[in-house]
Amino acid sequence: MKVKILFTLIFMFNLYSINAQNKSVEEQVKMLKKLNEYLEHRLDMLEKRIDDVLWFERLNNYAFVDKIYITGPPKWKEKNPTELGAGNPLKFWSYIFIPKDIDYSKKYPLIILPHGGVHANFKTYHTHIVKELLAQGYIVAAPEYRGSTGYGKSFYEAIDYGGLEIEDCESTRKHIIENYDFVDENRVGIIGWSHGGLIALMTVFEYPENYKVCFAGVPVSDLILRIGYLGESYQEYFSADYHIGKTVEENIQEYKRRSPVYNVHKLKTPLLIHTNTNDEDVNVIEVESLINALKAQGKNFEYEIFEDIPGGHSFDRMDTKIAKEIRLKIYKFLEKHLKPQKPFKSTKDINKAAYR
Repeated sequence: MKVKILFTLIFMFNLYSINAQNKSVEEQVKMLKKLNEYLEHRLDMLEKRIDDVLWFERLNNYAFVDKIYITGPPKWKEKNPTELGAGNPLKFWSYIFIPKDIDYSKKYPLIILPHGGVHANFKTYHTHIVKELLAQGYIVAAPEYRGSTGYGKSFYEAIDYGGLEIEDCESTRKHIIENYDFVDENRVGIIGWSHGGLIALMTVFEYPENYKVCFAGVPVSDLILRIGYLGESYQEYFSADYHIGKTVEENIQEYKRRSPVYNVHKLKTPLLIHTNTNDEDVNVIEVESLINALKAQGKNFEYEIFEDIPGGHSFDRMDTKIAKEIRLKIYKFLEKHLKPQKPFKSTKDINKAAYR
């Protein structure tokens, strides 16, 4: 893979050098930008392959680890609707983690765990979370939904934030229920942080009958408010031609459709929300708006606003003592609705999960 990328780099730069001789400065800049974009995707693919090796290595003693290749709905926006293959179901990967010590004659609860980031992927950053869930007896599935990095430019540009990525999560749940007899279809939960929190919320809003519980940590809640405080560079992720293609000002309804705060009336699933006042990514004002909207609709849910916990946006996903105490609260909430075989009783169990 490295050799292939090296030869590709040499070829591309040689091609650029030949073509640049007869180009204007403006044209050369465009060529360099295109070359840089190509290289970024190639490097993302290399990084993803390396991280996959780490997944198998780090969980080798704990779980059966696999990546399943399945389909979701067709792209919501086709560059050329008449080209060959346009309108076909979109193909994507999902991780599945199965504890090595399960009894395959029994039924186990399933956790769907979508990753965060506007464009990101399910990295080994999540290893300790997956370990802790496995130790309790959960099957874990993590969809690399459309727009994830590490799968090439075309997949990156298939992004549908707050849209069909929800269907990719649901496709993952459905596939596992249909193909793994030891998974209990009546004990499925979904959890996520940041953009993953938005996906978790929007998934249970659309498919309340399929999920027994939802946890949303520091969830992106209002794209309109968020773009307002993050500015033009963040807006560009959404106004790109291959994505929404318009700014908030040009199509406010489209941004509302993709934001949990404007969809809270759909909530029927037991829900826990966490946020942190010193979050440097998802400002607490966003999550407070979500909480207030849920209250205004008279919805039953639980939430906690933590005050300046070290770690900011990652406050409850770290290895600190306080982060583990907060995660124990999350696991206790999940336990009430999913009944895992080996629920954690204290943070000592969390510590044991790290080295068992």
